Amino acid sequence: MQVLESALTRLNGNATKNSYLKIDEVWTREQGATLMQRGPGPQHLLYGLPIALKDCFDLEGFVTTSGSRFYESHNAPAVSDSWVAERLKAAGAVITGKTHMQMLAYGITGENRDYGDCAQPADSTSLTGGSSSGSAAAVQEGSAVAAIGTDTGGSIRAPAALCGLTGYRSSWGTGDWRGGAHLAQSFDTIGWLCRDLRDLQRLAAALFDLHPAAAPLEGQRVSVLSGIILEDCEPSVLASIDNWKERLLRSGALLHDMQADFFGDAYSIYAPLQAVEAARLHTGFFDEFEPAIAARLRWGASLKQDEVGEWRTKHRAFVHDLNTLFSDAEFLLMPAVPVPRLAIGEDQVAARPRILGLTSPGSLGGLPAVILPGKPGVQLLAARGNDTRLLQLAAQLGHLLAVE
Repeated sequence: MQVLESALTRLNGNATKNSYLKIDEVWTREQGATLMQRGPGPQHLLYGLPIALKDCFDLEGFVTTSGSRFYESHNAPAVSDSWVAERLKAAGAVITGKTHMQMLAYGITGENRDYGDCAQPADSTSLTGGSSSGSAAAVQEGSAVAAIGTDTGGSIRAPAALCGLTGYRSSWGTGDWRGGAHLAQSFDTIGWLCRDLRDLQRLAAALFDLHPAAAPLEGQRVSVLSGIILEDCEPSVLASIDNWKERLLRSGALLHDMQADFFGDAYSIYAPLQAVEAARLHTGFFDEFEPAIAARLRWGASLKQDEVGEWRTKHRAFVHDLNTLFSDAEFLLMPAVPVPRLAIGEDQVAARPRILGLTSPGSLGGLPAVILPGKPGVQLLAARGNDTRLLQLAAQLGHLLAVE
């Protein structure tokens, strides 16, 4: 209970006081007391740990807002838990609350008209990134040891990279979205944000029943993205890539540079397909959302069936080319964001396509990804379904980082 009490003193500790959208400290303490009475069980991989839940997943007794005042006023309190909340409770976690998120999970910066922009607890001048903004803030402020996030186009990867955290985006199709509010079903994934790469194995086991064993780093084949796509990255981003290349080389991994100029097409393929699917989910309510999101939804609704068919054909071709990259190496190292920070109060309209230009290739392929922490963090990707191998490598890199 001491860990929980310490966590609760840090709730909404960022300058904008909005790491969470929904908290009930009495309810959370009751969870903890009940667990203490029962004691740990064999399935309690997260026993007594304070864990934050993104507010696009139902939690019995709480309204799911999806980051929107409209849905806050129109949705009734959930009568049952989402699959994610069920898994957390079954693993013995103590849920600290439901976190801030970009409206509808349709953004990458951490801005939100209805609930305020989400500032980093460690830097009041910087946005967390989004859409899992509050999940990143909760971990950074210490009100949760880990937090559930979702990643459609980069919504775990961007905030983890910008906040100096680690994150894990599972392969598309992993887990169960029952009781979760989708953004774009063809791309939505579930995952985690936390501080330490070594924790990802336990978190993945608790949520997804994945149990990666330890594996040596020596001989691991890793492609490192090079070429024109890196020209948009600031020097600190390239320095982070170099730092992780050095660590991998010291560990005995086999690295080679790899160009994938077709990645430059990813955002133009991803954006319309995402918009079409999101528009279907929110039909009739576009005017209830902030103008930039409403405009994307209207665009998605305006696309004709034959246009969508062409984009899906391009999507399939992109995935084919992407999958061939993993014939030469098991893993791909590349930037997750092109900048080290997003300043609060500055116009971030141009930031969205710049970030998505780096994250959407993995989204199109449904690939699992881990953020290797840094200033900013970088992403390590594996072939779809190869989550256990990715988590094995991440854990070994975590041990390497811990002794530096």
